[in-house]
Amino acid sequence: MSRKGKHHGGAWKVAYADFVTAMMALFLVLWLAAQDQKIKEAVERAFRNPFMSLTKESAGLLPTQHKDAGQSGGGRFDTGSSSPTEIALLRRLQQDLAASLSKPPDLPEDDEETLRLNLTPEGLRITIFDRTRRPVFEPDSDRLTPYGEWILSTLAWEISRYPSFVLEIEGHTERATRPLNVRYSAWELSSDRANAGRRKLIEHGVAPTQIRKVAGSADTSPLPDRAPEDPTNRRLTILLRVNNQANR
Repeated sequence: MSRKGKHHGGAWKVAYADFVTAMMALFLVLWLAAQDQKIKEAVERAFRNPFMSLTKESAGLLPTQHKDAGQSGGGRFDTGSSSPTEIALLRRLQQDLAASLSKPPDLPEDDEETLRLNLTPEGLRITIFDRTRRPVFEPDSDRLTPYGEWILSTLAWEISRYPSFVLEIEGHTERATRPLNVRYSAWELSSDRANAGRRKLIEHGVAPTQIRKVAGSADTSPLPDRAPEDPTNRRLTILLRVNNQANR
């Protein structure tokens, strides 16, 4: 009675898979060797942190036609000196923030803009407007409202997932029709509100070392499409950018 020989037809598949893997690794090494130092560092950061893995470019979440003072609009992004990896990370964070902040707590409806996300040559700029129907702070105070607590804690949770980002916080006010106080002007108020934002972000997970600047601008930087007295100028801005050797 004859015996059927054993089939060995699958061995070539294993060898072929090993060959393809080796070629892919070789291609990656050759590609990295041809890139500049900034891209190499950004790729290294992406591999070290799983939350920084890249996705396809955001399809323009929360688009806006407005332009803040000294920044580009939210449409086309002037990449400047940023690497493709850094731009992708900024767009990824923009997408994450748009998703998280699209579900505000149960508050009165407000048809005014309360949040703006802009990709600029400097980085991702987040503008939080202190509206009358949805205030972030109590009037003439740096005390956060429940909505202010929610929006800053949500921002902190998202930003803390990207430890390679650094941020700058700036407070702004409108030009007051009446003085706040002889000893407590718009300069103190805007600075205290920026610092209150810093404390809340740290409380909810942002590393203190990620915060590089906290400042108050009073009423010196109104929005370009608004009069200095317009309440829309009452806002908090947070600029996020990738931390690399060029901006350390």
